[in-house]
Amino acid sequence: MIINRLIINGTLLIKMRHPLYSKEEFSRIGDEIYENKLRQQIEKDNFGKIVAIDIKTGEFEIAKDTITATKKLYDKLPDAQPWVVRIGYRAVHRFGARSLKDPI
Repeated sequence: MIINRLIINGTLLIKMRHPLYSKEEFSRIGDEIYENKLRQQIEKDNFGKIVAIDIKTGEFEIAKDTITATKKLYDKLPDAQPWVVRIGYRAVHRFGARSLKDPI
């Protein structure tokens, strides 16, 4: 993550994060880490919660909502590139929720 800062007279005014990967690469890496390294490990006890995954390191944080999970990850890794997944679901947010366990 590239972070730009605007500092005037010693005061931090703006801190902006910029992604290091294209959207396609970002989602591919995030999905790969979740499916291959985390899903089996975390899904049973955390169904419906949110996992924020740093796509550079594979570190992750789990919480009940997106903001909390992402904040916890940034607290641990300030330069994290977070990919967010609702555990056990196809998407983080959707209309008419369905889990992966529900038939289509």
